[in-house]
Amino acid sequence: MKVAFIFTHPPYGSSKVREGLDALLAMSAYCDEKEIGVFFWRDGILSLLKQQQADAILQKDTAAMSKLLMLYEIEQCFVCEEDLQHYQCSKEALSLPVVVLDNENFFKRLYQAEKILTF
Repeated sequence: MKVAFIFTHPPYGSSKVREGLDALLAMSAYCDEKEIGVFFWRDGILSLLKQQQADAILQKDTAAMSKLLMLYEIEQCFVCEEDLQHYQCSKEALSLPVVVLDNENFFKRLYQAEKILTF
C-alpha cells in the first residue's frame, strides 16, 4: 500500500471528513485503487454509520461516501475493533464493507503505507 488515509474526526464537527474524501478521490485518479488504504479510527468510524440524520443539521450524509468509494473501487477499508466496541456498533451498522482489525493489526497495516494522510 502506497498511501493510507486515516479518518479520525467525527463527521459533522468540521469539514475534515469532506476534505479527506475529496483528497482520497483525487488520489484514486493517480494511483491504482489497490495502492490506497482507508482507515477509520476512533471518532472516524462515526462517518460510516447508517441512518444518519444529517439533513436535520443541514449537512450532507457522510455515509454516502461508501457509494463513492465503491464506485471508485477502493476496497481496502479498515476499522479498529476496539472503536466498534466503544461506540457499541457492529460491522453491519456501517455503510461500507470494512475489514475489522484488532488494535495491533490495525496499526501494523496502517504503518505499511509509504505515506499517511490524516483527516
